[in-house]
Amino acid sequence: MSNVNEMVDKLLQEMRRGTITIAVLSQLEKPQYGYSLVTVLADKGFQVEAGTLYPLLRRLEKQGLLISEWDTNDARPRKFYLVSAFGKEVYEKLLEEWKKMALSMDGLIKGGVTGNGDD
Repeated sequence: MSNVNEMVDKLLQEMRRGTITIAVLSQLEKPQYGYSLVTVLADKGFQVEAGTLYPLLRRLEKQGLLISEWDTNDARPRKFYLVSAFGKEVYEKLLEEWKKMALSMDGLIKGGVTGNGDD
């Protein structure tokens, strides 16, 4: 049984890698700092480790999908992230593709119509 659980854990990790960008972009309409984003995602059932999130935020910022700003008003400075205009466009396209894939997967799993015209 442990081999099954280990395999499922590995495969779930792969699936999550492919969805984390959509999850993060979906929550950055309003500025958030890293820890608050971890908390918001967890509250919505999407667990992500800080060690995974922070490199992703830096990568998305480098790609122009996010913008950031330092808030130094508190005792501890925090870097806030917000989806950029380009990031919003990319997010909308990713969301469209996600919905298409989810529909296709639902069709595959249930053995029903997938909407691709080949049924």
